[in-house]
Amino acid sequence: MKASDKDGREQGDRPIRVGVSACLLGQKVRYDGGHKHDRYLTDLLGAHCEFVPVCPELEVGMGVPREAVRLLGSVEAPRMVGRRTGEDWTARMNRCVARRVAQLETMELSGYILKKDSPSCGMERVKVYGEGEGALPDKTGRGLFARALMERLPLLPVEEEGRLNDARLRENFIVRVFSYHRLQDLFRGRWKRGRVVSFHAAHKLLLMAHSPAHYAELGRLVARVKDLPPAEFRARYSAAFMAGLQVRATASKHANVLQHVVGYLRDHVDPAERDDILSVIEDHRRGIVPLIVPMTLVRHYVRKHAIAYIADQTYLNPHPKELMLRNHV
Repeated sequence: MKASDKDGREQGDRPIRVGVSACLLGQKVRYDGGHKHDRYLTDLLGAHCEFVPVCPELEVGMGVPREAVRLLGSVEAPRMVGRRTGEDWTARMNRCVARRVAQLETMELSGYILKKDSPSCGMERVKVYGEGEGALPDKTGRGLFARALMERLPLLPVEEEGRLNDARLRENFIVRVFSYHRLQDLFRGRWKRGRVVSFHAAHKLLLMAHSPAHYAELGRLVARVKDLPPAEFRARYSAAFMAGLQVRATASKHANVLQHVVGYLRDHVDPAERDDILSVIEDHRRGIVPLIVPMTLVRHYVRKHAIAYIADQTYLNPHPKELMLRNHV
């Protein structure tokens, strides 16, 4: 899927690379020789992304099948040990993880999907067992690979496959993946201030639907783009942009944004049409209809009356419609 931005540069030539725990793609790399194939990833998301499969436990040399491992000790610095033999894999895993994450950094990933509960890949709520006999596990741990990945690449959108079963978390993650990909394209090579201004303008409504406060912060930053060193501006803008999108959009914020769009239709639709649009928007705010309903209606009038400013907004098409992310109430 290719599109041209306002400066005429074609987008979509660089694949959207998403790292993923290899077992989720159906690869038989788990300790018991099995997999955890996730059909949403391979059948839907995979049509729009290039997956980079990773299995830290296989790559460190544990083999398949293998002894299951667990985390032992403190949540802050756990050890990875064999459940049956007690073999300590911590040092080897940390070395392997450091090399792998450094390699992944060079691949310009736009997102990462981890296997939940894994002592290597779990993003949160991973069990860390105490040293004492019979001690209850602490359920606030993080896998060794997941910890290294998120510390080295703090802007990278990361989620667990279990959380992606929640429609709102899934949409938030996919929005961030595609937005991060566009952000990476913006700052590749020698970027120009004019492109930053265009990028920021095109993402106004999307940011407003997630975090008006971050949109305001980014606006103040863009106003100073000429005064800041390029590296500092890039770092600050990127961090605030991704932080803003990490805030979950709500029905109320979506309704506010759509009502803002209706303001641009005032001179193009009659009062009855306007009332119909506002009624459907209110139905979404109340949780009666999914976002796709008012969104489709608004897009129809924007296209019909060629309202260029709104048509250029990423908010109207932040990700491929085939992913059906706005179809839930």
